[in-house]
Amino acid sequence: MSVRYLDYEASREVANIVVDGSPNEASVLALTHWPGIPAPPGLARDLSAQMAFAYLDAPPDHAPALVVTNNHFDQDGIVSIHALIEPELSLAHRDLLIDVAAAGDFATYRDRRAARASMVLSRLAEAETSCSYSEFTDQLYTELLPQLMSIVLDSDRYRGLWAEEDDELTASERALARGAVVIDERADLDLAIVTIDPDQPVRHGHRFGGETFEGLHPMAINNATDRFRLLIVHGRRYRFVDRYETWVQYQSRHVLPRVDMRPLADRLSTIESDDVTWQAAAPGSLSPELFHHGESSIDAVDVVENVIAYLSSKGQGV
Repeated sequence: MSVRYLDYEASREVANIVVDGSPNEASVLALTHWPGIPAPPGLARDLSAQMAFAYLDAPPDHAPALVVTNNHFDQDGIVSIHALIEPELSLAHRDLLIDVAAAGDFATYRDRRAARASMVLSRLAEAETSCSYSEFTDQLYTELLPQLMSIVLDSDRYRGLWAEEDDELTASERALARGAVVIDERADLDLAIVTIDPDQPVRHGHRFGGETFEGLHPMAINNATDRFRLLIVHGRRYRFVDRYETWVQYQSRHVLPRVDMRPLADRLSTIESDDVTWQAAAPGSLSPELFHHGESSIDAVDVVENVIAYLSSKGQGV
């Protein structure tokens, strides 16, 4: 059964398959790793794109639907839609396309073409627009679905969109290789302590949802550690991050529940100098962070000890 892409709002009036997002009132099947949305039997996977390919392998029984839709634009979403509307072409490049989805959602990659494709898609999604988010999402899918395989397979054509960030990734990986960045793991807490030499510049890289990760390119970090909690130490700048894998219905391994870091932010603020305040996002955020602005007055060893003690006090162990 062939399907076509349709805008999410328009799909409310048509039986549809929704991928990588929330079903609407007309959805007959949801292929999404979002929390709280049951996966069809046998199709649960880490990524929605993997679910879409698993669907192609063994489609479950469901009410007829001739359209596929999504309520937001990202790499996992476009790969998932492409798999359903162009199954033969997608299956021919299955592993590479899944790698693109992982680069976008989880900031990991195996093939550098996937990393660069993710960078291109991120840049295009950051374009200024006067449209509503829903309209812009539809515009991106309409324009980029026909270009997806070119973006993935002909990366030199899009060099102007990925070259700058690709340089950041290369520099980040080299810093790791020569020991300018050191990763110490606390496997019992699923924690990686990433210590960046204070002389290293602040590097950047994209994350899902148009966010920017500062300190080191996130693909360099996430390819170097399987830990889902990150504590970044860069001189006297600190940040704790729960990776996105801890928000979705991750299947490959056990994921510890998130910890509300806001009480720790309050505690650290009380021992800071007057002009530095710590903040933390609610644990239900897509990728919540504990952070501060400016340089902290707290020594790195004390920050690390506070984070470890706090996580341990919450009974967080693998």
